[in-house]
Amino acid sequence: MTFSDLNFIFRLLPIFLIIYYIMPASLRKWALLLGSLGFYYLNEPRLILVLVVMTVINLLFAKLIKRTTSKAVLAVIVVLNVSVLGLFKFSKLAGLSLIIPLGLSYYIFKMISYQVDLYRGKIEEVSFIKATDYFLMFPQIISGPIAKFSYVENNPMWLKAEGAKKERLFKILTQIEEGLKLMACGLFMKAIIADHLAVLWSDIKVIGYESISTPLAWLGAYAYSLNLYFDFWGYSLMAAGIGVMLGFPFIRNFNQPYLSSSISEFYRRWHSTLGEWFKDYVYFPLGGSRKGKGRTAINIFIVWLLTGIWHGYTANFFVWAMSICVIILFEKFVLSRSPKLLAIIGHINVLVIIPITWVVFAIHSLSSLRVYLLRMFPVIDVSVAVNKNDIYYYLSDYWLYLLLGIVFTIPALTGFYKKHKDNILVVLCIFVMFFISIFSLSNSAGNPFMYLRF
Repeated sequence: MTFSDLNFIFRLLPIFLIIYYIMPASLRKWALLLGSLGFYYLNEPRLILVLVVMTVINLLFAKLIKRTTSKAVLAVIVVLNVSVLGLFKFSKLAGLSLIIPLGLSYYIFKMISYQVDLYRGKIEEVSFIKATDYFLMFPQIISGPIAKFSYVENNPMWLKAEGAKKERLFKILTQIEEGLKLMACGLFMKAIIADHLAVLWSDIKVIGYESISTPLAWLGAYAYSLNLYFDFWGYSLMAAGIGVMLGFPFIRNFNQPYLSSSISEFYRRWHSTLGEWFKDYVYFPLGGSRKGKGRTAINIFIVWLLTGIWHGYTANFFVWAMSICVIILFEKFVLSRSPKLLAIIGHINVLVIIPITWVVFAIHSLSSLRVYLLRMFPVIDVSVAVNKNDIYYYLSDYWLYLLLGIVFTIPALTGFYKKHKDNILVVLCIFVMFFISIFSLSNSAGNPFMYLRF
């Protein structure tokens, strides 16, 4: 059951919100815990034991770290968490057929973050309920974002509210309204833009990569780029919106990445909470950029190697990660010497190279990837029965969704929303977007969020 599931939107979420807010403020954290466990059970009933066991183990180690401040204890729990993640993610390589628990990467990463921040003294006390809610809160357990513990530490909705009953009710209704707006926008991005562009990418696969024209190959690369972007950004907005409804602050996971002036800036803006996690818990502990250019290059390489491994064990993820790493190193150590040249080439990299790397990301078979790239750059003829006018056929079917994708990447639209989100016409527009999304979902089988598999 994903956030775009009609049962979740119209049954589970409203019922949970009612239960959450009729409870005394001091008990809402427990309601969130039970609701999160219930949500996970509905999705992974056979594997909830893994979640519970890892939570208990991490809480026990947290108590030990707080009491001893031992680096050895920290190392043990970090290695244990990474080992569990590796066991499930790469079990097939060892001939095992283990089912990967839903959201495993995300709650393991949060557990590691919690232990390291506890060791660093950034967390004052080990609270069973707060730590458990941080690990397991259902808006983030499936595909992130990877928030830090401070995100849940002082939720005002968990404290005894002051003021008149009407004032408290108004505050609750206001944040529910704000969360619903974010959720409706995210649902539109997912159900209307991402899901329809996913059909275009599927159509290209059905045709066969060797039978598409070069223009259609490029159109497919951009369509997949927008598909991935709005699928994940849509999920992030929905997760953030649910969090806002529950009294948590808005957490930004995407910040107009396609307007970046370099590849490195692109990945600071894309899935930024994952990038921050690798920066804080891998890159900086390795020395960051403080120990010379050679060491900096090695640290960047390690981060991107781990990023590729995290996404999967097939060769295309390694090629994708190493390609990004090489471009970032080139920008950092060569192009950065000329800021004007970096500004020009950096924008070209984002708008041209990024879609090419997403093709590498999407196609697991290296032989199929080779064929696709040769259709994009036909230096060698690998074509079979190509219709040179195929792009016009697909543009006629998908132009609206491509146009919507382009429009929703314009930063002025985000700025306009922030400034006028309470305007009645804007609210009406969001309602129409929500209605269109629901209509589309009710007439389709639904398409799971792409990042669930990571």
